[in-house]
Amino acid sequence: FSGYFQDLLNKSEKAVYDAFPSMYGELYTQNMKVFKDLYSELRRYYRGSNINLEEALNEFWTRLLERLFKLLNPQYHITDEYLDCMVKHAEQHRPFGEVPRDLKVKATRAFIAARSYAQGFLVGSDVVRKVSQVTLSHECTRAIMKLMYCPHCRGMSTVKPCNNYCLNVVKGCLANQADLNTEWKYLMDSLMGVADRINGPYNVDTVIGTIHMRITEAISNLQENKDSLTAKVFQGCGNPKISTKGSSSEDKKRRGKVTLEAKSSAQILETLVLDAKGNLTALKTYWITLPSSLCSKKVMASSAADDKCWNGMTKGSYLPEVMGDGLANQINNPEVEVDITKPDMTIRQQIMQLKIMTNRLGNANIGNDVDFQDASDDMSGSGSGDSCPEDVCGKRLSKSPSTRQPETHAIPKQSGHGIQGASNRSLPSAFLLLLSLAPTAAHHLWR
Repeated sequence: FSGYFQDLLNKSEKAVYDAFPSMYGELYTQNMKVFKDLYSELRRYYRGSNINLEEALNEFWTRLLERLFKLLNPQYHITDEYLDCMVKHAEQHRPFGEVPRDLKVKATRAFIAARSYAQGFLVGSDVVRKVSQVTLSHECTRAIMKLMYCPHCRGMSTVKPCNNYCLNVVKGCLANQADLNTEWKYLMDSLMGVADRINGPYNVDTVIGTIHMRITEAISNLQENKDSLTAKVFQGCGNPKISTKGSSSEDKKRRGKVTLEAKSSAQILETLVLDAKGNLTALKTYWITLPSSLCSKKVMASSAADDKCWNGMTKGSYLPEVMGDGLANQINNPEVEVDITKPDMTIRQQIMQLKIMTNRLGNANIGNDVDFQDASDDMSGSGSGDSCPEDVCGKRLSKSPSTRQPETHAIPKQSGHGIQGASNRSLPSAFLLLLSLAPTAAHHLWR
């Protein structure tokens, strides 16, 4: 998506460089930097720089008006002071028509949605990475050893673990991870909501990909209204002095329209959004389906109805009920001793990260700018339990973007392949590491 979005911006800028010199001559060649600066600011905003997008667009139109007014009135000596007065009087007469106001509304919404969408995926990927590095408890390693290797010691190497037995072990080991489920689901839903905006009301294809066309429309409006605008400015600011250099001939007013490539990219955007929504839907229950995924794909547990499986003691049925998901439901787990009073702080911090990102996406969904401060800056604890309690950190992080000026920071570099790449691994790396080391541990226990 980021590649697609930036490609739209690149094509729009290239259309300016390709078409504007022949269309506008000096109107463009003498003001090339104004256009370059606009696209540079748009890119910086998308990447997370501390830029007020509305102010950047306003600055572009102001600079363009100043430059074009001088070029359209070459017979006059127009000072910087006079330009300041001109801008104040010209703005009320809308020299570029409705284009600046319309583009500001549409472009800010499209950019806010686009960069929030990309940021949401990066945050989700980062959460998966950090949670995957959480180490398992000693009680959990013993429970997994009993699940996987004790039947070998009893001479039942071909007997599979009972499915419900496996589920209780893994649910106990991944109890903290399962607590991510609620906020994780909210993030997936929020990403899908913004995706609908990107391909709907805030359509980046029709807004970002046609910026150059809107600029063309605005310049045409200025050229057509040049005489009336000049008269109104002279009335408000006085007549400027005649240039001592003599009046040069006005550059020819060229007319024409910049057209997009014949092949529309709208279908590409629709496909990207549909694919993403499909993956996001599949990922909604990622954390609470990990136990069943592990038991079926890695442990190779027996079917739920099997009465000749390894139940932790012998070959037979497994009678205890399967525990619920999450830390609070493990108080009576028969297979793993879980201290429900000591939640893992690293995972609690990631839950807060998900809450913050979901809030940002909620703001982006209604067109409000969002704070891209990385929540890890505010929750920089090591996960050892010494970091501030959740209720304290929560108060510190719960500032509403709607009540203060958004403070934006660089979007963190993508460290992997996004959520989808992380989800393809399907399993926390600590668990996989344990499974790979289990034979060695079993050997030492046997000795």
